[in-house]
Amino acid sequence: MARAASEWGFFQVVNHGVGLELLEEMRREQAKLFRLPFGTKDKAGLLNGSYRWGNPTATSLGQLSWSESFHVPLPSVSPEGCDYGKLSTLRGVMQEVADAMSRVADTVAGTLAENLGHEAGGGGGESAFPGGCDGTTCFLRLNRYPACPFAADSLGMVPHTDSDFLTILFQDQVGGLQLIKDARWVAVKPHAEALIVNVGDLFQAWSNNKYKSVEHKVVANSSAERFSVAYFLCPSWDSPVGTCGEPSPYKPFTFGEYRRSVQDDVERTGKKIGLPNFLKRSTVDGLDHNIVDHSY
Repeated sequence: MARAASEWGFFQVVNHGVGLELLEEMRREQAKLFRLPFGTKDKAGLLNGSYRWGNPTATSLGQLSWSESFHVPLPSVSPEGCDYGKLSTLRGVMQEVADAMSRVADTVAGTLAENLGHEAGGGGGESAFPGGCDGTTCFLRLNRYPACPFAADSLGMVPHTDSDFLTILFQDQVGGLQLIKDARWVAVKPHAEALIVNVGDLFQAWSNNKYKSVEHKVVANSSAERFSVAYFLCPSWDSPVGTCGEPSPYKPFTFGEYRRSVQDDVERTGKKIGLPNFLKRSTVDGLDHNIVDHSY
């Protein structure tokens, strides 16, 4: 896993303990949810107003994400008082999936951190990795990529990196996920029994660029719709991201500072800049230079 995280930023895991029947049930629940009328999905009260579609910053067809999603904070999943209406079984399935993927994320993150010398949390008093992540800070995202009549000129999701520590993804067998490797796009072939893990920006920063947060996208499909569900391992907004050891190429920052920077990037430039904004600066011959790792 550590080698894949360093060289690819992505890998697939099997024997992960998340039941395939549960994941298939999640896919069925997603299909029912996304087949609701648009106005119903877009209502602020449904799943705490987490419905998203398209790409608000798109200025051309090529920048449009041909997709819709529910990006749900985990605390919004669990309250028994939530009225899911005809989707009465959705809440329980989402909670079960989130709990199962959380265990996978914690195990993988801890293993990757130990590979860089971080001691496992437990009786020795060492805090678990990553710090500040619990059931109140992470997210579950339900995705649907409809069949697209403009597939040749469109993307299901535009190229991006994830602004978290780790993402755990279950995709169906339609395919479409691609990642960048050696300046070329590589398709992530669906594996019926596997979960996909990818490194996020925070883990790249914490690892001092040893692990890579790699740009990825979803291509559009002209004939088939695609479903996926993703779990995002995120800390609280005031949690410092930290480092696996000094010297670090990055200035100290919290998750909240990082998210605000990303939002400012998008508003100002139309795209995410991300980690380069937090690189330390050095002075060489009296001139300031950004310390840039060209490997990511």
